[in-house]
Amino acid sequence: MKYIRLYSGENGISRFEDVKTLLSPLDFAPPAPAMNLSSFFPAERLAFMEAPGGWYGKQHPAPRRQFFFFLSGVFEVTSGAGETRCFNPGNILLMEDTTGTGHTTKVVGTKVALTAVVQLPEE
Repeated sequence: MKYIRLYSGENGISRFEDVKTLLSPLDFAPPAPAMNLSSFFPAERLAFMEAPGGWYGKQHPAPRRQFFFFLSGVFEVTSGAGETRCFNPGNILLMEDTTGTGHTTKVVGTKVALTAVVQLPEE
């Protein structure tokens, strides 16, 4: 399985990294058959976030480490290093650029965009 990580790199400039995580067979919910599962991430809380079409967030760091699960609409995120990536339904982003220059975010097009946000414990 793959997700994308946005982190604060050298000199506080945020950068993207593609991350692959191993899924292994696990008897997770017997009597259902085994399924493939990753290691668990500690999580603190969950919220749903909705932004209107055309919404734009000027450059800012993430308020804390958090996963974004993209459910509808299209988000465009630009790292402090200038790389832009689009996130569509089904994509996953781990935001860890909590220091430095941060990133910009916008909703592409006129459709409302919806995400599930899972905040991770403070380190």
